[in-house]
Amino acid sequence: MNDDITNVDRDLSRKIKGFVAACFALIILAVSGTAAHSDSSQNSVSISVEQLRSLAKEKTVLIDTRSKWKYFLGHIPGALNLPDWRDFTQKVNGVSGMLIEDKEFVADQLRALGIDKEKTIVLYGDPADKWRTDGRFFWMFERFGFTSATVLTGGLETWKEKGGDVERGKPDSVTPSAITAAEIQLNPQVTADSTWIHRQLQSGHIAIIDNRTKKEYDGATPYGSMRGGHIPKAIHIPWEEFFTDAGVLKEKKTLLTMLQAKGIAPEKEVVVYCTGGVRSGMAYFAFRSLGFKVRNYDGSWWDWSKNPELPVELS
Repeated sequence: MNDDITNVDRDLSRKIKGFVAACFALIILAVSGTAAHSDSSQNSVSISVEQLRSLAKEKTVLIDTRSKWKYFLGHIPGALNLPDWRDFTQKVNGVSGMLIEDKEFVADQLRALGIDKEKTIVLYGDPADKWRTDGRFFWMFERFGFTSATVLTGGLETWKEKGGDVERGKPDSVTPSAITAAEIQLNPQVTADSTWIHRQLQSGHIAIIDNRTKKEYDGATPYGSMRGGHIPKAIHIPWEEFFTDAGVLKEKKTLLTMLQAKGIAPEKEVVVYCTGGVRSGMAYFAFRSLGFKVRNYDGSWWDWSKNPELPVELS
């Protein structure tokens, strides 16, 4: 017996609905997979104590960015000590703190430290330090084209709280790496200079974040800047506001709520700055953790304030 046209239409309708449902399910799975990948990518810039312990020692470079005496009094076993961010900087046109981008120099420095691109770089700093230089080093490695730089959540204190041993004294000698200048590929997407920022000021596509103190934002110049004030349209967020008192990055939801209240949407490209691109390094790390596209201005206020042709705002 032949089906009537009503049954045929009904069967066809079921098939179409089934096809649409299957397509919708595939789309949901794809989006979920993308979101999961995105979250994983965001979280990859930080590392827990448990994750650090699981890494092969020969494939890891652990770097303590605290002062020499704090390192001497106690550090995570096997950690190198990089206590001075200025070792990788130079003065350019009278502006201090500018990152040295000479590839031969960079390769020579990293080679002596046993660092190459095959290893995971794990940084930790001093939560009590108002400059918190592990953020600057994190940005520096990303500027040099490294994709495996991370910051240890909670640093030395969390390491100790979780039963980790502590070593004292000077660092052990390291086996030099074989990194070459050709392997230093400067990443243009993570840095900004005054020319780029000035050109973008009226575009509405960027959010400029001033990570200094309120007094500096309002015009104080405690570090010898040529002028006081801030970059026009800059939003004031001291870098400490991204972290707990223990130096741990605050929860994602808390940070996104704070940023939303200040009108900083995820679709905007963020530029962070301070006096010389050090404090803003920690803000750079925070925005990277949240998945924002972000640039650190290493010249920062030392550079901007020195050029009389660049506009300045006072609160």
